[in-house]
Amino acid sequence: MNIVDRAKNIILTPKTEWPVIAGEDPVAGQIISGYVIPLALIPAVATMLGLGLIGRGMLTSFTAGIAMAIVSFIAAVAGVYLTAFVIDYLAPNFGSQRNFGRSMQLVAYSYTPAWLAGILTIIPALGVLVLIAGLYGLYLLYLGLPHTMKTPQDKVVPYMVVSIIVLIIVYFVLTAILTMVVFGIFGLSAMSMMGS
Repeated sequence: MNIVDRAKNIILTPKTEWPVIAGEDPVAGQIISGYVIPLALIPAVATMLGLGLIGRGMLTSFTAGIAMAIVSFIAAVAGVYLTAFVIDYLAPNFGSQRNFGRSMQLVAYSYTPAWLAGILTIIPALGVLVLIAGLYGLYLLYLGLPHTMKTPQDKVVPYMVVSIIVLIIVYFVLTAILTMVVFGIFGLSAMSMMGS
């Protein structure tokens, strides 16, 4: 299935799309190169343009926009791997089957609404709408767990809660490290993002 059809179907008809996904052969490399990278570029490019050209508050530095775009892109791709790893690792604790490829499917396709909504970051003030799209992504994760990880219905919510708590911590640490490294390479400080 092509990327446009998959993105459209996972957002508009997730209850029928997850069984289709579960019937596919999950190849992590193909999911990353054919789905994650193209979609993760949407918010990265929008962030670069939004922060670099339009600006947020006092920030109108194209260099800072490029730096944030790099952080956004690397965090998205690495975040998919880390999330899939955590979900796969936790699977037996919630009566689910371990399968990294299936975990990768679950995570990549659940992130779809946030990546597509990432185009809105071209206008920095609309960036909060990406968070709302991310909430829909959690619903997609909820729907996908029984199909991809064979999670019993009574274990789906606890599995999600534990995964989300671990992943929030991992994501913030990853983003903080990436921001320090990338901003250091560009000779910027994290304070420049706050307009000071």
